[in-house]
Amino acid sequence: MDILLSADEVTARVETLADRIAPEIADGTIVVCLLTGALWFTADLTRALSRKGKRLAFDALWLSGYGDAHVHSGETRVRAGLQRSVKGAEVLILDDVLDSGLSLKGAVEIVRAAGAGRILTCVFARKPWPKPRIEPDFVGWEAPARYLAGYGMDDAGRLRELPGVVALD
Repeated sequence: MDILLSADEVTARVETLADRIAPEIADGTIVVCLLTGALWFTADLTRALSRKGKRLAFDALWLSGYGDAHVHSGETRVRAGLQRSVKGAEVLILDDVLDSGLSLKGAVEIVRAAGAGRILTCVFARKPWPKPRIEPDFVGWEAPARYLAGYGMDDAGRLRELPGVVALD
């Protein structure tokens, strides 16, 4: 495993993101975590935003497009939808990594269809991609085009628990 970001570097990037996001969102913004990968990032970022005085609501979407594969299947399935109404609300969608953009695009479509008033997106890591795709409003780290694990990103369900980010290729 090649360590790309240490735990301390991850923490610093999350704090920097919170500094950028806090002035852009209102109290009461609904944070939507894309399960399962964004759980670690969401926990850290929402606590950082709370330290900056933001009071947030929480929800999650469980989308599936990878399974245990290393590439997106091209189809995003909803395994569990939103649990609260987002009608008219400001929503901040959080994901761990953006590569093809299909999961984030699917999440935005779901939240839009549910009537959200304003939708913002944030990813911890953005990998380079050759085709046009959805672009997040906030990005924590411009990642290399490598197979990443740790900090919520996995290899067939393993290594999500690592506090930093590693490359497995």
